Amino acid sequence: MPNNFWMINCNEANFNITRSLGFTRQGLKAEYRRKVQRVEPGDRIIYYVTGIRVFAATATVTEGYREVSGSQPWTNEGKAGWPYRIGIKPGVILAREQYIDAGMLAYRLEYLRKWAPEDWPLAFQGNLHLLSRWDFFLLETEMRKLRYGREETLRMVAQELAEDEERGQVQRERRRRRSSSPPPAEAPARPDDTPARNDGGGQVAAAAAADAADGNRSRRNRRPPRNGRAGRSAKEQDGSGGAVC
Repeated sequence: MPNNFWMINCNEANFNITRSLGFTRQGLKAEYRRKVQRVEPGDRIIYYVTGIRVFAATATVTEGYREVSGSQPWTNEGKAGWPYRIGIKPGVILAREQYIDAGMLAYRLEYLRKWAPEDWPLAFQGNLHLLSRWDFFLLETEMRKLRYGREETLRMVAQELAEDEERGQVQRERRRRRSSSPPPAEAPARPDDTPARNDGGGQVAAAAAADAADGNRSRRNRRPPRNGRAGRSAKEQDGSGGAVC
């Protein structure tokens, strides 16, 4: 599915140069670098020919932009050259007598809603414009009717809509599987009671303190009795209360 839909504006001489190249490549002007960088394979293009104000062809991008130095087939329009190049393949190509008068469709385009009807040509100034999916679909459908006839156009549109729906179902199924997949298993328990090194230090400190307390109690229990208490116990056992001979 295309990410973007573009309108390329050029005069009739430069459009005919692109036609003579078999719609295999297209030059883009230097002042639109930021837009040019967004053009990528799969994007769709429609050609608006200035001067005669018609829509004449569509194409699909096959290669992203690159900068080309040296001679170029297109002629400068004003001071701007064509230093950027993209790869394309032909879509709907109209014969000259089939070109669509842009004024007949301009009022139906979302792109021109903010413009006064009589000022619509001003919105098409410049070499590269971003269109909505709806505008591109509208224009290409009208071009297809002229190129292939109404019945064939309806069949082609129905097929493309079915393919888009199928791709959408595949994407939705992938998202559903990702959301319903079980969480990753936890790490197995340690075989002994030795606390893990990354437990924050609290358990290690508590275990060390408990071991120290147990050691202290053991040492107190092993202390020998004092001499005074030992002497009294001996006298009590002898029962004489006197010195032992």
